[in-house]
Amino acid sequence: MLDFIYPACFLLLPLPWLLRRWLPAHRTARPAVQVPFLNRLARLSGQQPAPGSAIYRRSKTQWLLLSVIWLCVVAGLARPQWLEEPLVREEPMRDLLLALDLSGSMETLDFLNSQGQSTDRLSAAKAVLDDFLTRRDGDRVGLILFGSAAFLQVPFTDDLEVVRELLDEASVRMLGPRTMLGDAMGLAMTLFERSEVTERVLIVLTDGNDTGSLVPPERAADIAADKAITIHTIAMGDPEAAGEQALDEETLKTVAEKTGGRFFRADDRAELEQVYVQLDALNPRQVETSSFRPRTELYPWPLGLALLLSMIVPAFSMFRSLPARRGRQPLGAETL
Repeated sequence: MLDFIYPACFLLLPLPWLLRRWLPAHRTARPAVQVPFLNRLARLSGQQPAPGSAIYRRSKTQWLLLSVIWLCVVAGLARPQWLEEPLVREEPMRDLLLALDLSGSMETLDFLNSQGQSTDRLSAAKAVLDDFLTRRDGDRVGLILFGSAAFLQVPFTDDLEVVRELLDEASVRMLGPRTMLGDAMGLAMTLFERSEVTERVLIVLTDGNDTGSLVPPERAADIAADKAITIHTIAMGDPEAAGEQALDEETLKTVAEKTGGRFFRADDRAELEQVYVQLDALNPRQVETSSFRPRTELYPWPLGLALLLSMIVPAFSMFRSLPARRGRQPLGAETL
């Protein structure tokens, strides 16, 4: 679509006509021969001297060329641009953070993979998380891994392929055998402090109980609630196990309830997949589109045409016939 940045410049179009209409005509003095015996020569020749001036008249073609030149100049001043089709870009409106437990109990073989074969908890969680990430287009996703310590594996990014690759590289006990759930939640809140989006979601997946975090999970949940961070907890362990491998469902339920999230129980791969289906429904993908229309400057074209025509006008004058003249004497002089 054609657009002009300064359309008011077209008000200058009648300017040449106004100048010609209201300003006096330009007069050029021409040399003449003055003789003291002009009257005698007039009688002998039979001609009568008369005052006059030479008038040069342009042809219709010249007027047309000059009009087109002026139109091109004014069009160039108006700065024409060609607007391309809008380019729409999706921007993330939500920061989604995943916290994955890598404690020793995650190597327990009590899940089935997509082929129906027995697999460990971490492999099952990674497979479902990978499928979950493929549906997060438009979100910024971060990844926290925790065991005996919490570690930020991927800061918030919209490059989900990087998140999937680094998730695949995670392994059991790479951060120690214990489960520092509270520390992982504290690290998540530190990361959320640098987030400017309005919706902040943390998904915690664990199969054990907190084993000595500096900040207890319940206290971390209170702080998260004050910061408007929603925490969904997913339990995939055995609540009847003994010791550090026992699943603390009550703590996970409390954390979710305090932050406005939900608690999910995943006893096998099918139930774990259903958890993420429900999370998709709870947190629908929200994107903000920003539109940008590329602009192509067109002002060189009318200005270039004006320059070309300005060279044609004098060339045209060289090949046209001499203009008609009215009289050949300058005003106020007696010439012959």
